[in-house]
Amino acid sequence: LGRRFAERKRCADPECSMLMCRGKAVRDFKGPDCRFVNFKKGEAVYVYYKLIGKSTELWAGSVGSDFGYFPKDLLEINHNYSNEELELPTDETDFVCF
Repeated sequence: LGRRFAERKRCADPECSMLMCRGKAVRDFKGPDCRFVNFKKGEAVYVYYKLIGKSTELWAGSVGSDFGYFPKDLLEINHNYSNEELELPTDETDFVCF
């Protein structure tokens, strides 16, 4: 994977700090590096933004206190918090490890 997964993202607010939706993991996921969030099947995953452009399959969210990217296909959405979606540019800091 490249340093920057996408040039743009969709968020519920200009800071991408509001939750967009919540879902349940449909299977276990272990990411390739520290930019990804790992989870087990059945865990709740909270989505803060969705990458668009060249990497539309990755969303960013949290599981417990961990935050990172995961494939959107591994999430079964069960609650939408916002129907508003703003399109914003991504930052270098969106793709660093914390």
